[in-house]
Amino acid sequence: MNKQNQISEEKVKEKIYEIFIKPTINRKQDYIGVEIEIPITNLENKPVNFQIVHKVTKEFLKKFPNFTYQEKDQKGNINLAINKKTKDIISYDCSYNNLEFSMGKETNLFEIKKRFCTYYNSIKKIFEKYNHTLTGMGVNPHYKINKNIPIPNERYLMLYHHLNSYTNYDKTIKFHNHPEYGTFSSASQVQLDVNYNDLIETINTFNLVEPIKAILFSNSILLKENENLICSRDMLWEYSTHGINPHNIGMFKENLTNINDLINYLSSLDIYCVKRGNLYINFRTMNILDYFKSDKIIGEYQNKGEYAKIEIKPEIEDVKYLRSFKFENLTYRGTIEYRSVCTQPMNEIMTVSAFHLGLKHQLKELKELLNNDTIIYNRGYNATELRKMLIHNNIPGFINEEGIYKLTRNVLDLAKKGLELRGNGEEIFLNPLYERISKKTNPAKTILKLKNEGTSLNKIIKKYGFVN
Repeated sequence: MNKQNQISEEKVKEKIYEIFIKPTINRKQDYIGVEIEIPITNLENKPVNFQIVHKVTKEFLKKFPNFTYQEKDQKGNINLAINKKTKDIISYDCSYNNLEFSMGKETNLFEIKKRFCTYYNSIKKIFEKYNHTLTGMGVNPHYKINKNIPIPNERYLMLYHHLNSYTNYDKTIKFHNHPEYGTFSSASQVQLDVNYNDLIETINTFNLVEPIKAILFSNSILLKENENLICSRDMLWEYSTHGINPHNIGMFKENLTNINDLINYLSSLDIYCVKRGNLYINFRTMNILDYFKSDKIIGEYQNKGEYAKIEIKPEIEDVKYLRSFKFENLTYRGTIEYRSVCTQPMNEIMTVSAFHLGLKHQLKELKELLNNDTIIYNRGYNATELRKMLIHNNIPGFINEEGIYKLTRNVLDLAKKGLELRGNGEEIFLNPLYERISKKTNPAKTILKLKNEGTSLNKIIKKYGFVN
């Protein structure tokens, strides 16, 4: 091994700082970025017809000429288009079973909702001409019916290949049997600007909110497979190749004390792909520092439907391909991406961004509330353990049910207060969450209730896809 060709740990950490930490310095903006992934279903209880998806995409772009396509797959089908004025993006995430709207950054939730609803209702109407529709669930309700195959482009073929490589790893590592989960799992994510001085406190405090979010937002059931697990998205990420290094997914098990802690944590993550030219190259997941200690890496790339070996030399710029899937994920944009929430019923889709935005503006009060709590905290369990328990349908016996819903309401009241301080009237978006608390339910529990009452799956799909 030629040590002269290695990149030092110090240089790697400097690059991590430059890419992920530096953008937060003196950041005073209060922008909101919303990403909503939406399952597509065929109402004839057949697989989604991808030819119809491509036809619908073209019709949508004709109706909205401000959108221009940016990407086509290897077969010439459009999979991403952007509105150059607003920076709104319509795309397909992982597969043509999953539509995504990535809304251009704004300072007001009403503006985001207005544009989203315009796009959503329009494209949903086009889909329904062909007996397909869109719905608000965190797992595509037809995941067992659909063709769960990736979009044929470099990025998603690489990702699909990586997730399916689990058989190459130590048999003692626990994996689920859904490596294709990216093709049927949907989330509602929000990115919020964060200032350097608030970075550590924001990550630590929002980490404590995760069990509460399980109570409020769970909405991803593997129907007829594991219906007691009402937020299966957590499990799908954790027991995949993304979760081989547990630091790459889920929550922070320990509080961070300072920026150096955060840099050290980011240095503990695994990397599994880089780009060279237009090629996405996948390799065995490995710690980022070990990657840069290597003279060469043997990876694979997709070549005309086959995978070919390729040798690459690590370059310091490869740090930008270090991607974690944390619930509180620091990005290169100077934002924290909150990514633990399942896609919500479409008529309540703004609850996610409103909840996080409001709490951002009550950070110190939120920290005090959760640090002093005795309903779920200060009882021997950490936030990660509590989240894992509360993504199941039944609340554990040691937790007082009335108490946890009271705590959840107190957290929600802080979110409301934070939005009220903004003065835009955005607190109205929290109303469905208050209703969930009063009924002690969430979207997943409601699906199970409707199902047990004999409501057909298609009726539930339509109910969860409705927007007024």
